[in-house]
Amino acid sequence: MSEIIAIANQKGGVGKTTTAVNLAASLAVAEKRVLLIDTDPQANATTGLGFSRSSYEFNIYHVFIGRKKISQIILKTSLDTLDIAPSNIGLVGVEKELHDNNAKNRELILKEKIQEIKDQYDYIIIDSPPALGTITVNALGAANSVIIPIQCEFYALEGLAQLLNTVKVIKKTINPKLQIKGFLPTMYSSQNNLSKQVFADLKQHFSNKLFTLKEQDSNFIVIPRNVKLAESPSFGKPIILYDVMSAGSDAYQNLAKSVLAG
Repeated sequence: MSEIIAIANQKGGVGKTTTAVNLAASLAVAEKRVLLIDTDPQANATTGLGFSRSSYEFNIYHVFIGRKKISQIILKTSLDTLDIAPSNIGLVGVEKELHDNNAKNRELILKEKIQEIKDQYDYIIIDSPPALGTITVNALGAANSVIIPIQCEFYALEGLAQLLNTVKVIKKTINPKLQIKGFLPTMYSSQNNLSKQVFADLKQHFSNKLFTLKEQDSNFIVIPRNVKLAESPSFGKPIILYDVMSAGSDAYQNLAKSVLAG
């Protein structure tokens, strides 16, 4: 059985797509069969793996509206065991279409569509948009767990209560098995006092939900502010292919190890 992990935060610019792409790639390099589902209309996970928006005809939008099966839109990436279900800006209109058409169980469309292919993968990673709308609810409805990236900057914890409440509501209503897999501090700089303060706050309130390497329980996994990590999407590569020796690559490989350890 595959494990389905949503990456979610209604705040933009927190490293959500960076986490989805690089966790997926790091799991694939660890010889796991991985599918990355891009449900963000900005399609940054898709372009971050080297696909231009004009290089494929069908995408996750066509799956949501019932025009295509998910198996019909999946693309192979440069990593043998990593596939992607791409997105497109057209997805921005799907919420209105589902509402206007009074779609049945519209919060569980993605879960239903994934059934067809989920046994083909060890991990399915879902990158969600920076909003708590129908698409994000679909991602959380389909997932076994959610990873919440939190930027180590001012206002980092603002809105977190709303997201946690959404997770609670989804657990009560459409997906009782949904768990918070963990909070992931991103864009951390040990030279920055604010970064250190935000990380200290996270440790104080959520230490049992921060990722660690099993052999080093006190060694929390954080994603550093890293130039190579910021550059890699413009080259259409995950960090592990762009610069395997970088601090960003090390951090995401450690996150993958933590996820694999369960």
